[in-house]
Amino acid sequence: MAPVPTPTGPTGSTDSADLADRVGLRAHLLAVRLAGVVATTREESLRSYRLFAARDPRLLIGLDPERAWSQRELIELMADRCGVSADPRQVSGHDVIDPERTLAALDACAERLAVAARRGVPVLLGTGHPHRLLGFYAALADALSAAGCDVLTPARGRSVDITTRFGLRTHRLDYVRGVALVRGADPERPGGEPGAHTHSPLPVRTALAGAAEAGGPLPGLVIGDHGWACGAGQLGFEAVALADVNDPAPFVGEAEGCLSVVVPLDDGARSDHYAPLIRYVLNRACLSQ
Repeated sequence: MAPVPTPTGPTGSTDSADLADRVGLRAHLLAVRLAGVVATTREESLRSYRLFAARDPRLLIGLDPERAWSQRELIELMADRCGVSADPRQVSGHDVIDPERTLAALDACAERLAVAARRGVPVLLGTGHPHRLLGFYAALADALSAAGCDVLTPARGRSVDITTRFGLRTHRLDYVRGVALVRGADPERPGGEPGAHTHSPLPVRTALAGAAEAGGPLPGLVIGDHGWACGAGQLGFEAVALADVNDPAPFVGEAEGCLSVVVPLDDGARSDHYAPLIRYVLNRACLSQ
């Protein structure tokens, strides 16, 4: 197992409160299965690694890897970055995420947010998991805005044609609480959080093109998941991501230098399960309001 960095805040300090927060969050990650034994099965993960190795666009999600990655190499990478089993003979059961790796990546994520806030850079946030992760990103958007960063909302209302399992479908780019998402043609579920689930990089490409066409500003940091992070990182924008163990693209992007930080966790849990992560990251970044 790779060594885990000593937990430090953006200023490099440690204290008992930091350690207590870390211990408490570690327990939470395991209790709600954001880390530890997660809902994602080994079969799902191995299938994703195989398709990524074959350069299937559904798994590349906007990334153009610098080199070929074999399934065996992807297993080794995901073992290093997430803590899954490195044994290719393990082909069944549920996958595992090492909570220490999640915590270390959350610390690194907080550092990137702190730097962005100090510099007052424009930020773009987007999610392909609005029913799960909208609240997490919205809290970051609020905190960064309060710190003086422009939270960008370019190309609102623009159409995005995305290939789905039902064929090509037209979606519309929208923003909720400063977080980009796409809406499908079907009516939203009553009482549900808005937006459609997608892994596509087309929404972030549309947003970035819209920002450029309008004369800027362009983001100094993109925060998101799936195609939002990989699509932005591939275009040269600094990107921070959340990613599950059956999504190798962000971790390959991190290994190749396209993404700055990728946080390994279950990205399909109940939305309220991410609330302690919000508090932890904002406290570490000195952005709590």
